[in-house]
Amino acid sequence: MVDTTVIIVFSVFIMLIGFLFARTGRNLKSFFAGGEAVPWFIGGLSLFMSFFSAGTFVAWGSIAYQHGWVAITIQWTMCIGGLITGLYLAPKWKATGNLTAAEFIRERLGEKVQKTYIYIFMLVSLFIKGSVLYSVSKLVASSLGFPLIPATVVLGLFMIAYTAVGGLWAVMVTDILQFVILTAAILIIIPLAFEATNGVESFLQQAPADFFNIVNGEYTWGFILAFALYHIFYIGGNWTFVQRYTSVDTPKSASKVAYLFAGLYIISPILWMLPPMVYKTINPSLTGLDTENAYLMICKHVLPAGLMGLILTGMYFSTSASANTALNVVSAVFTNDIYKTNINPNASDRKLIRVARISSWFFGLGMIGIALIVPYIGGIVEFTLSIGAVTGGPLLAPPIWALFSKRLSGKTTMLVTLLSLAVNLVFKMLLPLTIGSKLSRGAEMLIGVGLPFVMLALYEWYAWYRGITSDQYLRFKQQRAQRKQEALQAGVEEEKKIKRQNRFGLRVIAFSLAFIALLLFVLSVLTASGGKIVMVIAAVILVSALIPFRASNKLKMMPETNLTKTPAMVEDV
Repeated sequence: MVDTTVIIVFSVFIMLIGFLFARTGRNLKSFFAGGEAVPWFIGGLSLFMSFFSAGTFVAWGSIAYQHGWVAITIQWTMCIGGLITGLYLAPKWKATGNLTAAEFIRERLGEKVQKTYIYIFMLVSLFIKGSVLYSVSKLVASSLGFPLIPATVVLGLFMIAYTAVGGLWAVMVTDILQFVILTAAILIIIPLAFEATNGVESFLQQAPADFFNIVNGEYTWGFILAFALYHIFYIGGNWTFVQRYTSVDTPKSASKVAYLFAGLYIISPILWMLPPMVYKTINPSLTGLDTENAYLMICKHVLPAGLMGLILTGMYFSTSASANTALNVVSAVFTNDIYKTNINPNASDRKLIRVARISSWFFGLGMIGIALIVPYIGGIVEFTLSIGAVTGGPLLAPPIWALFSKRLSGKTTMLVTLLSLAVNLVFKMLLPLTIGSKLSRGAEMLIGVGLPFVMLALYEWYAWYRGITSDQYLRFKQQRAQRKQEALQAGVEEEKKIKRQNRFGLRVIAFSLAFIALLLFVLSVLTASGGKIVMVIAAVILVSALIPFRASNKLKMMPETNLTKTPAMVEDV
């Protein structure tokens, strides 16, 4: 009962915070991009939480339980992807001046390529985020004794609600709160887990001999290298994450967003994976899909009532961060690049915002449908890795290549995408069904992300040798010059509204952190064990509330002369 109360209280609070932003979406730019003036540290934390989900606990937690340290090694490839993105890709995306990645694809590679990518992207996003919703529904349903299907539907509807109401700022503010709750929950469970196994030394002695190998089992060096390449494409080119780079003010800030993400992914995988690794020494008997429950079982084993609810809240809302970001981007693509471009070009801002909210609900319901079928297609680990291997390289590599290449054309992009998708599907689905041959994890991932890269490199060399420059690139340069002039002429009044919106967002974050600290203080008194740890974490959160509050005051004191855009914000690609 206490756990359920904790979940309900935090859930209602998060929902109310999302509703506070119902009136901040004046137009598509403010609703989907935060007025392109979101503070970089907010964008970085939001990117981190958008990438993270309960699937981390279920999928990677399963690998950590079975194979140990290699689960951390796999997640460190995300740090590599973040660093490369910060150095080269994030500033390029910001410099395009586009609201969405789909808009860039249309202007750089043509409308036919854009439409093909839009439909594939929306389908893939629903599958991936459906699997994420399945993960958290399984955790919540199992721990509280609820049926899986009703839990999936209710949690999914709750996820959709504040995304459809508040737009990007609602998503990002709740991302920050989810980051705080999740971090607090993990820092509480780690010492209690080690206490349950009689200390760190006892854990090290009882762990399997190969448990701390950097690579282990089917997760070989080939898989790790391929996964690192995949995450360069994924973090640098996924439309969900591109939105974080385009919603800040300058290319330099876009780089900082990616660098913060990379820094967080150095230490966080260690903290996340320790509990299921410890549980291996407590109960080594889990097999098959039961290993997906390792995280839940260690939580049940060591946490008293109340703290279990906090853990589940952190897992659920970390998942909603990932799913809501995807819904926000899919809705942005549909509204900006399908409805506004092809269906109703003369739609008013009010009409577009209404379409954006309705499409969020439509795609969210599709996500719920996918979540309900995940158990019937092999479980979360197989589902997540397979989707990434088949679609990651073909969909993400060509647009990233187009950021740098003046030779890549739309026709070549379509050829590379469709051919590499076809090859990946043959190796993943057709050959196992016809001749019973199946690629290893490493080979599957390497072909999936390596083939489009090689094809793009070969065409670049051919076009260079023949002296070919794409006509689409030349038109794109002209559009960039025009967009730069339009940005320089942006009205001061709109900039004032953007500043007020961002100041409001920062103050909501400050208030929310203080409120969460208060709730944790109350929980520290009610819980049977771990109360001192909870109290210390609550004090840290309360002090941290001063950071966004002070940032909002600095934003308020900015002189009016700084409100207009500078050429650096829209520098050429």
